[in-house]
Amino acid sequence: MTKSLIEELPKLLKRGKKEAEKILSNESNLILQSNEIVLPSKDKTGYFKDKVKTTSECEWFNKLIYGDNLLAMQALLNESADNPSMRGKIDLIYIDPPFDSKADYRTKVHLSTGDVQQKPTVLEQFAYKDTWKKGTASYLEMMVPRLILMRELLSEKGSIYVHIDWHVGHYLKLIMDDIFGKENFRNEIIWYYSTLGRPKDRFALKHDTIFLYGKTEDTFFNIDEARIPYSEEYIKSHFKDLDDDGKVCRKRFDAGKWRIYYSDKGMVPNDVWNIPYENSMSKERVGYSTQKPVKLLKRIIKASSNENSIVADFFCGSGTTGAVAEKLGRRWIMSDLGKPACMITRKRLIDQESDPFLFQSIGDYQKEQYEKSEFKTIRDLAHVVMNLYGAVPFSDSYSGGNNLGYIKYNHVLVYVDSPSKMTGRNTLVKAQKLREIFKGGWKKVVVLGWNFTQTIGDDIKEFNDKNLEVLVIPPDLLEQLKTKSSAKKLIESENLRFSSLQYLRLRDVKIEVYDSENERLTVELDNYCLLSPDALPLDDKNKKKLQEVINSDPLSLIEYWSVDPDYDGEIFRSKWQDYRQNTDNDNDPFNVVKKAEMVVSKLDKPRKICVKAVDVFGFESATTIDIK
Repeated sequence: MTKSLIEELPKLLKRGKKEAEKILSNESNLILQSNEIVLPSKDKTGYFKDKVKTTSECEWFNKLIYGDNLLAMQALLNESADNPSMRGKIDLIYIDPPFDSKADYRTKVHLSTGDVQQKPTVLEQFAYKDTWKKGTASYLEMMVPRLILMRELLSEKGSIYVHIDWHVGHYLKLIMDDIFGKENFRNEIIWYYSTLGRPKDRFALKHDTIFLYGKTEDTFFNIDEARIPYSEEYIKSHFKDLDDDGKVCRKRFDAGKWRIYYSDKGMVPNDVWNIPYENSMSKERVGYSTQKPVKLLKRIIKASSNENSIVADFFCGSGTTGAVAEKLGRRWIMSDLGKPACMITRKRLIDQESDPFLFQSIGDYQKEQYEKSEFKTIRDLAHVVMNLYGAVPFSDSYSGGNNLGYIKYNHVLVYVDSPSKMTGRNTLVKAQKLREIFKGGWKKVVVLGWNFTQTIGDDIKEFNDKNLEVLVIPPDLLEQLKTKSSAKKLIESENLRFSSLQYLRLRDVKIEVYDSENERLTVELDNYCLLSPDALPLDDKNKKKLQEVINSDPLSLIEYWSVDPDYDGEIFRSKWQDYRQNTDNDNDPFNVVKKAEMVVSKLDKPRKICVKAVDVFGFESATTIDIK
């Protein structure tokens, strides 16, 4: 007989706590990798002048983190030379985790030729399958260690708001009572909204729940900042009298007085909030299905933080938390596992001309946590990938490695990277060494990767090694490998394609004298070569649509591109950006401008220019040019 969720709660709570304890006691070297320092200055008509604040002048950078939030929080808790621990430093956490196992997480990509719909990325597929593997029980078990780490990150006066609905809310309340203490529960906030939909078999579902907990009894709450203006209806219904001077009041005896006036500061909201969704005409709409209203986050942030407080959101979605925190003078940290969410958030912050912020990822430091998947070990997954490629895995006892295979007839070594890692320069160096020394050497080595560093194209070009090939594992492969029988059928079909990497091409960069201290720099896109549609999480219909775009106008696939006119070879500083939906320059919401024109300070050394592009599917590529 299947056990009820109530019976399962103590067990899943125990397992979740054990996972959190393991993380908190583990002295790992997990840190955040800074992919980009974004200095918002989106392209507008006219030249961009490099007068932004230099990074050395900034004591704090807000953070947008791409990756599993469990790993992101672990990295934030860790102490390193460049990254002090955030333990006990965050004053407010708001999270809006997914709470519907039947939600559609496919993404629509809007192109001038029509929409293309893609499935989640490989990492998202792993996370999604694990989250809902056993329904609500799996979801709750996923939340337990994350809530424990959030508590560690909160300051002693900090608070957490957890936004949830009827699917799991009542069970999550019990878990939060255990983690944060029932005595630290502050409010069950009802967010009421009006949307379409009138079911025939029940009352219409028109609200979400937000649980508010403090870390301690000294939780900060600013009663005056929480106030809202009195509505005209409230004033008319509660203050019907006039005093001797004709001022609206209510005549009653209270605290020794016969008159009561309504405060200019407004009223303290009750725990039922009637705040509408951002409608389709709102300037705040960013095309994200679960976007939450600015007014909702504004009320929360103003009530539970001060200016310069650190506010965090570890399921950031469309980035409303950070966008509002920025406008209210708070510092912020946001993370999300979805590439579309991170792209939308980054564009949103640039659009509102935010302060400089870091775009970070777990990168090469991610732990291999693939025992969560249907593959028991990384070896199992690597061996399936090798078989699909046509290679024979080495046995453990023979090779001493779990991710190596070979193709005997042309003496090719095959190296399968982990889906939790970013395949980059270090991987390529390792593959070259293995080709030279492993089992007496090989004619060629092929690297099969899931995720790649931004500069992988430049690295391959620099190596100029015809006996080193780098190919992309199809991102929807895990979706196709639901069972052993489906894996067998896929291997037998021989239809799976491992495609080459995408890369960006530029036209010749122009540098002209602007004045005695500055020069004018012109960078122009030439072409964008996207990996084959077969390597993307698309069905056949959408693959055909995409192929037509690749053939006719490949640059229309660029979602966002940016320029660092003085690249130091380590951290990309995005000093100029353009992206689709930026219509300040050309009134074209579907295409980026092809040319960046900027005025930059003269250098007394050779200039290295780095250009980075992100396509509509979230794939990143970068190229560098040395100007002597």
